Amino acid sequence: MEPLPATTRNHLRTLLVLGRASNLPTVWSNCLAGWILGGEGPLSGLLLLMLGATCLYVGGMYLNDAFDAEFDRQHRKERPIPSGAITVGEVWGFGMGWLVLGTVLLAFFGPLTFFLTILLLAAIIAYDIVHKAIAFSPFIMALCRFFLFVVASSAGDEGVTGLAIWCSFALALYIVGLSYVAKSESTRGAARYWPCWLLAGPVLLAYLVNQGTYKQRSALLSAILLVWVLRNLRFTFWSAEKNIGRTVSGLLAGIVFVDLLAVAGGRSAVIAPIFVVLFISALIFQRFIPAT
Repeated sequence: MEPLPATTRNHLRTLLVLGRASNLPTVWSNCLAGWILGGEGPLSGLLLLMLGATCLYVGGMYLNDAFDAEFDRQHRKERPIPSGAITVGEVWGFGMGWLVLGTVLLAFFGPLTFFLTILLLAAIIAYDIVHKAIAFSPFIMALCRFFLFVVASSAGDEGVTGLAIWCSFALALYIVGLSYVAKSESTRGAARYWPCWLLAGPVLLAYLVNQGTYKQRSALLSAILLVWVLRNLRFTFWSAEKNIGRTVSGLLAGIVFVDLLAVAGGRSAVIAPIFVVLFISALIFQRFIPAT
């Protein structure tokens, strides 16, 4: 089998960079955790959920670059549009197409999932439009993950459960903390400490809601998550050479741990290994495709 021509390989890489494909394992872990808390269901439903969520995520990332084209021309000339790897018109077309496809796929789960998907879609587009213009854009980014988690829960046999809602809030707190650190990278401003406390939101929730065997599991998973968070924060706050990008990439991969903590390891012995595979996949993908 002959290798792909260099131009084709370069174009495929451009598409993957635009879609921040290295973060897709965290999208899939959001889907898996939300689906489990929603009562699970047929495996085919989970795969359809993941496919729809993938389309929405990739479409949102494409539009992110389309809206940021002028900013990137001034500050991030290596991005696909200012570097000339793809035109802004193509990015608009791809982005809108992915969003429409994702919405159609998730609509198959019924009216509630479709309604929640529309809320997710609105949050994605709102973030893409205003994230460079307003200081509290991390909260809008958190809304995107919040609604994604709730959409995933609605696709389960039991639908949106109370625990799924609480875990969505905990995930949102983590995303707010992560996004504020990431925002300091793009604005070249000083990273602030206070948002980092929000990264512990999932740990606090796990302590409050888990009992018995789940309490023991969640304590272990909480310790792992906290160690991972501190390990990555040191690249920004406690290192001689500050590297915010490395902190953000690590915290993004840590979303998988947040999702694993949400299900406290899961009722099945195969659940935790799946999350571990997704976590490792995120780290591997980040070696080839930038996470931010």
